[in-house]
Amino acid sequence: MHSAGVNAVSFSPDGKTIASASADNTVKFWQANGKWLTTLSGHSAGVNAISFSPDGINIASASDDKTVKLWQPDGKLLITLSGHSARVNAVSFSPDGKTIASASDDKTVKLWQPDGKLINTFSVHSAGLNAVSFSPDGKTIASASDDKKVMLWHLDHVLNGDKLFIYGCDWVHDYLKTNPNISESVSGSPPQEVRHLCDKR
Repeated sequence: MHSAGVNAVSFSPDGKTIASASADNTVKFWQANGKWLTTLSGHSAGVNAISFSPDGINIASASDDKTVKLWQPDGKLLITLSGHSARVNAVSFSPDGKTIASASDDKTVKLWQPDGKLINTFSVHSAGLNAVSFSPDGKTIASASDDKKVMLWHLDHVLNGDKLFIYGCDWVHDYLKTNPNISESVSGSPPQEVRHLCDKR
């Protein structure tokens, strides 16, 4: 059992293994019947989030120690992703497993290759980030922040050096549905109509 609160839990893609992340600085692996398998020890502070790679071969963990670590399920540490300046609250693999996104209290989302190379940093939120997620097709990233906003990022544009795809607020889904032809922002500032609506909320 963990010796402190458990912050996250996730099934492996094949459903045979469960990973749990705890404030006791560890990630533990369990069989689906509850049998403990192994403990991943390497973080120097609590672990806030975990994400299995789509093929289930690796797992990423995000921690208060400002890092993301990539592991094999047998407990072997593969690499540490260092670059955030505050606790990392969320981590997510892309559907193809080629990209890892991390979200931090330092107000940024960072994109990494599994080999540890930093691809890009999004620095538009005005408060710490709590969640990050890839769309099922892997083309868009959503980030959620204490600044009361959800932001969507088009991965193709990010990889080409552009910035924000579109800004949103609590109702971003409805806004996108009713504004299918909204232009993309590559200047680092939200489109005027979206900024106006967000200011009105």
